[in-house]
Amino acid sequence: MPGGRLTQQERQQIALGLADGLPYAEIARRLDRPTSTITREVMRNGGPSGYRADLAQRATGHRARRRQAAPRDPAAVPQEHGRDADAVRAYEEVFTTAMLQSGMPQMMARVMACLCLTDSGSLTASELVQRLQVSPASVSKAITFLDAQGFIRRERDERRRERYLVDNDIWYQSMIASARSTAQIAETARQGVGVLDAGTPAGARLENIARFLDFVSESIARSAEQAREILHPQPAAAPDGATGPVSDG
Repeated sequence: MPGGRLTQQERQQIALGLADGLPYAEIARRLDRPTSTITREVMRNGGPSGYRADLAQRATGHRARRRQAAPRDPAAVPQEHGRDADAVRAYEEVFTTAMLQSGMPQMMARVMACLCLTDSGSLTASELVQRLQVSPASVSKAITFLDAQGFIRRERDERRRERYLVDNDIWYQSMIASARSTAQIAETARQGVGVLDAGTPAGARLENIARFLDFVSESIARSAEQAREILHPQPAAAPDGATGPVSDG
Protein backbone atom coordinates (compact mmCIF):
# COMPACT_ATOMS: atom_id res chain seq x y z
CA MET A 1 0.00 0.00 0.00
CA PRO A 2 1.51 3.35 -0.95
CA GLY A 3 2.38 5.77 1.79
CA GLY A 4 3.13 9.45 1.99
CA ARG A 5 1.00 12.36 0.93
CA LEU A 6 -1.63 12.18 -1.76
CA THR A 7 -0.44 13.27 -5.19
CA GLN A 8 -2.26 15.68 -7.47
CA GLN A 9 -3.20 12.78 -9.74
CA GLU A 10 -4.70 10.90 -6.79
CA ARG A 11 -6.68 13.99 -5.82
CA GLN A 12 -8.04 14.18 -9.34
CA GLN A 13 -9.13 10.55 -9.04
CA ILE A 14 -10.84 11.35 -5.75
CA ALA A 15 -12.72 14.23 -7.41
CA LEU A 16 -13.81 11.97 -10.27
CA GLY A 17 -14.92 9.30 -7.84
CA LEU A 18 -16.99 11.77 -5.86
CA ALA A 19 -18.57 13.09 -9.06
CA ASP A 20 -19.55 9.50 -9.93
CA GLY A 21 -21.11 9.06 -6.48
CA LEU A 22 -18.61 6.44 -5.33
CA PRO A 23 -18.32 5.79 -1.58
CA TYR A 24 -15.06 6.64 0.17
CA ALA A 25 -14.21 2.95 0.59
CA GLU A 26 -14.41 2.32 -3.16
CA ILE A 27 -12.30 5.38 -3.97
CA ALA A 28 -9.76 4.21 -1.40
CA ARG A 29 -9.71 0.70 -2.90
CA ARG A 30 -9.03 2.07 -6.38
CA LEU A 31 -6.17 4.19 -5.08
CA ASP A 32 -4.88 1.46 -2.75
CA ARG A 33 -5.17 3.86 0.17
CA PRO A 34 -6.83 3.54 3.60
CA THR A 35 -10.46 4.70 3.64
CA SER A 36 -9.59 7.05 6.53
CA THR A 37 -7.07 8.84 4.28
CA ILE A 38 -9.73 9.56 1.67
CA THR A 39 -12.28 10.59 4.30
CA ARG A 40 -9.88 13.07 5.92
CA GLU A 41 -8.81 14.45 2.55
CA VAL A 42 -12.38 15.14 1.44
CA MET A 43 -13.66 16.45 4.76
CA ARG A 44 -10.82 18.92 5.23
CA ASN A 45 -11.13 20.23 1.66
CA GLY A 46 -14.74 21.20 1.15
CA GLY A 47 -16.62 17.96 1.78
CA PRO A 48 -18.07 15.62 -0.87
CA SER A 49 -20.03 18.37 -2.62
CA GLY A 50 -17.30 21.01 -2.54
CA TYR A 51 -14.12 19.00 -3.09
CA ARG A 52 -11.86 20.29 -5.89
CA ALA A 53 -8.59 18.54 -6.69
CA ASP A 54 -6.64 21.69 -7.59
CA LEU A 55 -7.86 23.60 -4.51
CA ALA A 56 -7.07 20.64 -2.27
CA GLN A 57 -3.55 20.41 -3.71
CA ARG A 58 -2.91 24.12 -3.08
CA ALA A 59 -4.42 23.97 0.41
CA THR A 60 -2.19 21.04 1.35
CA GLY A 61 0.90 22.91 0.17
CA HIS A 62 -0.19 25.97 2.10
CA ARG A 63 -0.68 23.97 5.30
CA ALA A 64 2.73 22.35 4.89
CA ARG A 65 4.46 25.73 4.42
CA ARG A 66 2.59 27.14 7.43
CA ARG A 67 3.74 24.25 9.61
CA GLN A 68 7.35 24.76 8.47
CA ALA A 69 7.18 28.49 9.09
CA ALA A 70 5.54 28.17 12.48
CA PRO A 71 6.12 24.68 13.86
CA ARG A 72 4.20 23.65 16.93
CA ASP A 73 5.95 24.54 20.14
CA PRO A 74 5.99 21.36 22.23
CA ALA A 75 5.80 23.50 25.35
CA ALA A 76 2.61 25.18 24.11
CA VAL A 77 0.56 21.99 24.30
CA PRO A 78 2.18 19.86 27.00
CA GLN A 79 1.57 16.13 26.81
CA GLU A 80 0.90 14.69 30.24
CA HIS A 81 1.06 11.10 31.45
CA GLY A 82 3.93 10.26 29.11
CA ARG A 83 1.78 10.45 25.99
CA ASP A 84 3.28 10.43 22.51
CA ALA A 85 2.59 13.90 21.07
CA ASP A 86 2.51 12.68 17.46
CA ALA A 87 0.09 9.88 18.35
CA VAL A 88 -2.18 12.33 20.16
CA ARG A 89 -2.23 14.73 17.19
CA ALA A 90 -2.98 11.86 14.80
CA TYR A 91 -5.82 10.63 16.99
CA GLU A 92 -7.22 14.15 17.27
CA GLU A 93 -7.50 14.21 13.48
CA VAL A 94 -9.26 10.83 13.51
CA PHE A 95 -11.68 12.04 16.20
CA THR A 96 -12.37 15.22 14.24
CA THR A 97 -13.03 13.22 11.07
CA ALA A 98 -15.56 11.03 12.90
CA MET A 99 -17.53 14.11 13.95
CA LEU A 100 -17.29 15.56 10.45
CA GLN A 101 -18.87 12.39 9.12
CA SER A 102 -21.72 12.80 11.63
CA GLY A 103 -22.54 16.15 10.00
CA MET A 104 -20.77 18.59 12.31
CA PRO A 105 -19.11 21.54 10.47
CA GLN A 106 -15.34 21.42 10.25
CA MET A 107 -14.32 24.16 12.70
CA MET A 108 -16.94 23.04 15.21
CA ALA A 109 -15.59 19.49 14.98
CA ARG A 110 -12.02 20.68 15.53
CA VAL A 111 -12.98 22.70 18.62
CA MET A 112 -15.02 19.81 20.00
CA ALA A 113 -12.16 17.36 19.49
CA CYS A 114 -9.69 19.74 21.10
CA LEU A 115 -11.88 20.08 24.20
CA CYS A 116 -12.63 16.37 24.47
CA LEU A 117 -8.96 15.38 24.32
CA THR A 118 -7.81 17.67 27.14
CA ASP A 119 -7.60 16.12 30.60
CA SER A 120 -9.41 19.11 32.11
CA GLY A 121 -12.10 19.15 29.41
CA SER A 122 -11.90 22.92 29.67
CA LEU A 123 -10.19 25.63 27.60
CA THR A 124 -10.48 29.37 27.10
CA ALA A 125 -10.95 31.02 23.71
CA SER A 126 -7.29 32.10 23.63
CA GLU A 127 -6.14 28.57 24.44
CA LEU A 128 -8.27 27.19 21.61
CA VAL A 129 -6.83 29.79 19.21
CA GLN A 130 -3.30 28.79 20.22
CA ARG A 131 -3.88 25.06 19.98
CA LEU A 132 -5.78 25.11 16.69
CA GLN A 133 -3.81 27.96 15.07
CA VAL A 134 -6.99 29.67 13.87
CA SER A 135 -8.50 33.13 14.26
CA PRO A 136 -10.47 34.21 17.36
CA ALA A 137 -13.48 34.78 15.09
CA SER A 138 -13.40 31.15 13.94
CA VAL A 139 -13.31 29.92 17.53
CA SER A 140 -16.11 32.28 18.54
CA LYS A 141 -18.34 31.04 15.70
CA ALA A 142 -17.64 27.41 16.59
CA ILE A 143 -18.36 27.99 20.28
CA THR A 144 -21.67 29.69 19.49
CA PHE A 145 -22.71 26.69 17.38
CA LEU A 146 -21.62 24.07 19.94
CA ASP A 147 -23.28 25.96 22.79
CA ALA A 148 -26.56 26.20 20.90
CA GLN A 149 -26.45 22.46 20.20
CA GLY A 150 -25.80 21.63 23.84
CA PHE A 151 -22.36 20.15 23.21
CA ILE A 152 -20.49 22.47 25.59
CA ARG A 153 -21.19 24.70 28.55
CA ARG A 154 -19.63 27.95 29.70
CA GLU A 155 -18.33 29.06 33.05
CA ARG A 156 -16.09 31.77 34.52
CA ASP A 157 -12.82 30.83 36.18
CA GLU A 158 -11.16 32.56 39.11
CA ARG A 159 -9.67 35.15 36.74
CA ARG A 160 -13.13 35.91 35.32
CA ARG A 161 -12.20 34.39 31.98
CA GLU A 162 -14.89 32.50 30.13
CA ARG A 163 -14.05 28.83 29.80
CA TYR A 164 -15.70 26.25 27.57
CA LEU A 165 -16.24 22.79 28.99
CA VAL A 166 -17.18 19.30 27.93
CA ASP A 167 -18.04 17.18 30.94
CA ASN A 168 -19.74 13.82 31.33
CA ASP A 169 -23.24 15.27 31.42
CA ILE A 170 -22.76 17.19 28.17
CA TRP A 171 -23.31 14.02 26.13
CA TYR A 172 -26.55 13.33 27.98
CA GLN A 173 -27.74 16.91 27.47
CA SER A 174 -26.88 16.83 23.76
CA MET A 175 -28.91 13.62 23.31
CA ILE A 176 -31.88 15.16 25.09
CA ALA A 177 -31.57 18.26 22.89
CA SER A 178 -31.52 16.00 19.82
CA ALA A 179 -34.65 14.21 21.06
CA ARG A 180 -36.45 17.51 21.53
CA SER A 181 -35.44 18.73 18.08
CA THR A 182 -36.68 15.50 16.52
CA ALA A 183 -39.96 15.77 18.42
CA GLN A 184 -40.39 19.32 17.10
CA ILE A 185 -40.01 18.12 13.52
CA ALA A 186 -42.56 15.39 14.22
CA GLU A 187 -45.03 17.96 15.55
CA THR A 188 -44.50 20.17 12.52
CA ALA A 189 -45.12 17.22 10.20
CA ARG A 190 -48.33 16.41 12.08
CA GLN A 191 -49.55 19.98 11.62
CA GLY A 192 -49.15 19.45 7.88
CA VAL A 193 -51.50 16.47 8.02
CA GLY A 194 -54.31 18.84 8.98
CA VAL A 195 -53.45 21.18 6.14
CA LEU A 196 -53.06 18.55 3.40
CA ASP A 197 -55.73 16.09 4.66
CA ALA A 198 -54.85 12.69 6.06
CA GLY A 199 -56.72 10.99 3.21
CA THR A 200 -54.32 12.30 0.56
CA PRO A 201 -50.91 10.79 -0.36
CA ALA A 202 -49.06 13.85 0.93
CA GLY A 203 -51.07 13.90 4.16
CA ALA A 204 -50.48 10.19 4.73
CA ARG A 205 -46.77 10.66 4.11
CA LEU A 206 -46.54 13.41 6.71
CA GLU A 207 -48.46 11.28 9.21
CA ASN A 208 -45.99 8.42 8.72
CA ILE A 209 -43.07 10.85 9.14
CA ALA A 210 -44.60 12.20 12.36
CA ARG A 211 -45.19 8.73 13.81
CA PHE A 212 -41.67 7.60 12.91
CA LEU A 213 -40.00 10.68 14.39
CA ASP A 214 -42.14 10.48 17.53
CA PHE A 215 -40.91 6.95 18.07
CA VAL A 216 -37.28 7.93 17.42
CA SER A 217 -37.49 10.96 19.73
CA GLU A 218 -39.00 8.94 22.57
CA SER A 219 -36.42 6.18 22.09
CA ILE A 220 -33.51 8.62 22.19
CA ALA A 221 -34.78 10.29 25.36
CA ARG A 222 -35.54 6.98 27.08
CA SER A 223 -32.15 5.48 26.15
CA ALA A 224 -30.32 8.61 27.31
CA GLU A 225 -32.08 8.45 30.68
CA GLN A 226 -31.32 4.76 31.07
CA ALA A 227 -27.68 5.15 30.06
CA ARG A 228 -26.98 8.32 32.04
CA GLU A 229 -25.51 6.40 34.95
CA ILE A 230 -22.77 5.12 32.63
CA LEU A 231 -21.44 8.68 32.52
CA HIS A 232 -21.35 8.84 36.31
CA PRO A 233 -20.05 5.49 37.58
CA GLN A 234 -20.43 4.95 41.31
CA PRO A 235 -17.54 3.58 43.39
CA ALA A 236 -17.93 -0.07 44.32
CA ALA A 237 -19.29 -0.75 47.79
CA ALA A 238 -17.01 -2.53 50.24
CA PRO A 239 -18.42 -5.54 52.12
CA ASP A 240 -19.02 -3.45 55.28
CA GLY A 241 -21.16 -0.99 53.35
CA ALA A 242 -18.46 1.67 52.93
CA THR A 243 -17.65 2.88 49.46
CA GLY A 244 -14.30 2.15 47.95
CA PRO A 245 -12.51 -0.50 45.95
CA VAL A 246 -13.54 -4.06 46.71
CA SER A 247 -10.64 -6.27 47.69
CA ASP A 248 -10.10 -9.47 45.73
CA GLY A 249 -8.71 -11.11 48.83
